Amino acid sequence: MSATPNPDNILRPHAEVQYAEELAALRAADDRPKPPGWQLSPWAVVTYLLGGQLDNGFAIEPKYIGQRRLMEIAVATLATDRALLLLGVPGTAKSWVSEHLTAAISGHSNLLIQGTAGTSEDAIRYSWNYARLIAEGPSAAALVPSPLLKGMQDGALVRIEELTRIPADVQDALITVLSEKVLPVPELATEVQATRGFNVIATANDRDKGVNELSSALRRRFNTVVLPLPTSVAEEVQIVQSRVEKTGRALQLPPTTAALEQISRLVTIFRELRGGVTENGKTKLKSPSGTLSTGEAISVLNSGLALAAYFGDGTLQAADLAAGLTGAVVKDPVQDRVVWLEYLETVVKERDGWKDLYRACREVVE
Repeated sequence: MSATPNPDNILRPHAEVQYAEELAALRAADDRPKPPGWQLSPWAVVTYLLGGQLDNGFAIEPKYIGQRRLMEIAVATLATDRALLLLGVPGTAKSWVSEHLTAAISGHSNLLIQGTAGTSEDAIRYSWNYARLIAEGPSAAALVPSPLLKGMQDGALVRIEELTRIPADVQDALITVLSEKVLPVPELATEVQATRGFNVIATANDRDKGVNELSSALRRRFNTVVLPLPTSVAEEVQIVQSRVEKTGRALQLPPTTAALEQISRLVTIFRELRGGVTENGKTKLKSPSGTLSTGEAISVLNSGLALAAYFGDGTLQAADLAAGLTGAVVKDPVQDRVVWLEYLETVVKERDGWKDLYRACREVVE
């Protein structure tokens, strides 16, 4: 294994590293009651997520742009004995919110279980160092704790990404942990009891293929918070703009200019296609097979900025957006292509000031 990398070279630092200064300022200013095992009070956690200004003038950058009440419910849930399930379509910042919640509450966000169709019960509970197991037999030294077990021992939050992608029989391994706060280890005739501060944040969506429904027994152990898509063009533009600026700095892209006009165009197209109607409500549209989420809009804009930086004049143009935009919409080469061409001809072509985008997209799709 290579030496520890220079922190300045990390492509995407953990939230607790990237926002260490903000978290330290909040801890210093936080005089409100904290639940056992928490680094910050619920008020400070919500302030960290939504942004604000402390009494000493220190500015906290917003991490989530949306309804305050949703974040208050999520934080309040984690202060109880119920786990939190963040539900929403892909691209609604579920993982982003999950990471920042764990960073603010536990001080670190690295206790993570990534759910896939191949996730085994060992990944949820524990596994074994088989060399020691064969040499010594079952022992505490031979046991390899999962992130969930470590969270129980340390009194920290554990993240489970894409819970509904985990097979149903493996999901149910969580039931005893969430209801009894105990993880049995029958091989050692013992159990691990959760310490104060432990809880689980899971994320899930029901739009992707291969989803395993949660059993009613497991669903009862969660309080579900649905993260919606942004409610307005202005809100979505703000989210895309702020996230893209941060990504550009992390990737150290050459200085580029993302005109607000281009961002607004991109967001408007995504909103109209996923909603099936133009913004003015006058024209009904067919929707493509993809979700066209805010997260995808961020990716399209990042791609366009890279093109503008390395192969253009440093200013985002319609031609820089066209390739990524077409790729995001046309997931099915037959059905989605028809939808996209129809939208270009009936909406984009007829909009004042959008002719450059129309021509650029037509060149790509043909």
